[in-house]
Amino acid sequence: MSFSLRGQFLVAMPDTDDDRFARTVVYICSHSEEDGAMGLVVNKLMPDLQFADLMAQFDIKIKENGSKSNSAYNQPIVVGGPVDTSRGFVLHTSDFESDEHSVNVAGDLCLSTTMDVLKSMADGDGPSHALLALGYCGWEPGQLENEIGHNGWLTTPASSDLIFTTPMDKRYNQALKNIGIDLAFLSSTAGHA
Repeated sequence: MSFSLRGQFLVAMPDTDDDRFARTVVYICSHSEEDGAMGLVVNKLMPDLQFADLMAQFDIKIKENGSKSNSAYNQPIVVGGPVDTSRGFVLHTSDFESDEHSVNVAGDLCLSTTMDVLKSMADGDGPSHALLALGYCGWEPGQLENEIGHNGWLTTPASSDLIFTTPMDKRYNQALKNIGIDLAFLSSTAGHA
């Protein structure tokens, strides 16, 4: 493969007819010719599920650190994608790493899939920034390239600010704005020379 989208964003085109991906921003965690691609939607909040509720399901106590406004209680949970929605993924800064279970994706971003990161977050000593996702997006080899070729996605450089600090409802428009695109002027028709 001459290129990899690992560490990049996919931004759904506005005319996407699949409701699971309408107005989504996907962070690509892995991409290879042999294995296809795997990513996490970073802008679709999980309805009716809070971090405290999820921790209670695992019998993990959230340590109080003075104020609920500064604690894990406010940790967002996103719908990471339609595949294996009972499986959790934590996309986080590299200031927390579990030697056996954290994988550096790109730059300062790591991916963890085990309970140790959740326990650390609940104790207040987890990564400085984290996004918890349930489920993921997956593409067979060649499938993502085909979807991009058929104008289903835009690819853009990733930004940890967009993942961790941009308000959830502004992430789609901000991802477009970061590459100089105004949604009002985005055409779903590709031109070919």
